Amino acid sequence: MVHRTATIRKATPGCGAEVLGVDLANPSNSDMETIRAAYRDYGVIFFRDQKLTPEQHIAFARRWGGIDINKFFPANGQYPEIAEVRKEKEQKVNIGGGWHTDHSYDREPAMGSILVARELPDAGGDTLFSSMYAAYDALSDGLKKTLEGMRAVHSNAHVFGAAGAYKSSDQASGFKGENLVGEA
Repeated sequence: MVHRTATIRKATPGCGAEVLGVDLANPSNSDMETIRAAYRDYGVIFFRDQKLTPEQHIAFARRWGGIDINKFFPANGQYPEIAEVRKEKEQKVNIGGGWHTDHSYDREPAMGSILVARELPDAGGDTLFSSMYAAYDALSDGLKKTLEGMRAVHSNAHVFGAAGAYKSSDQASGFKGENLVGEA
């Protein structure tokens, strides 16, 4: 078995890096160290041309620690560790189409998400990323002082709550779970 050495290429000034030269189906311990460092340093990491089976996807996720089972989206067949987010052509609502942070509303938020695109439309289908660290760093000193000592509460009520946007959408029948955090 040949292990290539992972290398990192910064994607944008704000956040993100591409990890090159690694097969996520069987990353070496050295590759995992490089991948973890890239995630820590850049906040978002991208891998191209990976053909992971569900088992390999789960094995890679376990290399990061425990896996949080998604409370809203249905499991991917026999793999409860993988939440399948899909939009059929006839559906109008774009799940996650607005700015959001994955599962920041959970009582114990996950450290991240592993996204794998299986099918993409000919146009659109983009996923954009931003760094809240960079956003905070860009604030004026006066605004930072104003925010000092404040706390934020993340809630999913506006999306998954009783009057949430998705409850009356054309995708509501595919959801499971409930709003566990309560109103913000």
